[in-house]
Amino acid sequence: MRKIIVTDLTRFSNREIVCIAGIDVDNGECIRPMPYLNILQCKILNLLPGAILSGNFITSPNIEHPHTEDMNHQNLHFHGHCSDAEFKQILSKSASQNIEHGFEVKLEDRQKHIPLESKPSKSLITISVNPNAIRIVQDQHNPKKIKIHFTDNDHKEYSFLAITDLGFHSYAENHYQGTNNYNEINLVIQRQEEVFLRVGLGRLYENQQGKKGFWIQINGIYSFPDYFKDVRRYE
Repeated sequence: MRKIIVTDLTRFSNREIVCIAGIDVDNGECIRPMPYLNILQCKILNLLPGAILSGNFITSPNIEHPHTEDMNHQNLHFHGHCSDAEFKQILSKSASQNIEHGFEVKLEDRQKHIPLESKPSKSLITISVNPNAIRIVQDQHNPKKIKIHFTDNDHKEYSFLAITDLGFHSYAENHYQGTNNYNEINLVIQRQEEVFLRVGLGRLYENQQGKKGFWIQINGIYSFPDYFKDVRRYE
């Protein structure tokens, strides 16, 4: 049995399923339990970011880059929630200098995808970002979705990246949907001392312009010392 601290709870357009990922408390390995859990399982297991989860995790025989974190799971058990200090520590230990460093690729400013021919060796990383360099905005094409702008520690800009953080997106949706005004959320974030982003790569996708690859998304937005307590559990 291995124990992970859940760091990612990712939404899909199909709201009946959730993708979770976590970091092994002993060796720091990132694990994505497969197949995806349904929303009822998440509620039964009381899964929120910061949850401590044990189980048998077995590397999938069909694993493909960049989604090398995929592992089949058995016997999942919930063991409460970690402390604020423990959650921050596990994020900090897993942090890369920036997105390029984490995925070992070269990106242009505002580039949103990694081409198929440049498959990274992983699909989940952590980065630390200056809170004042983050802005939550409404999607340009779909007012029911929110996006994020930020500048990483290498001064590279990323614009209109999808936020797939289930709890954060639900919070924004319930409080601000249709207002196109996320000033309050942005003020909360920008008052913090530190913000960590969990950055993921979606499954292989080809957009309408014919670009084929792995789109960058933000699976988790975690601020310290304060956070949105309705959708987190590390205290």
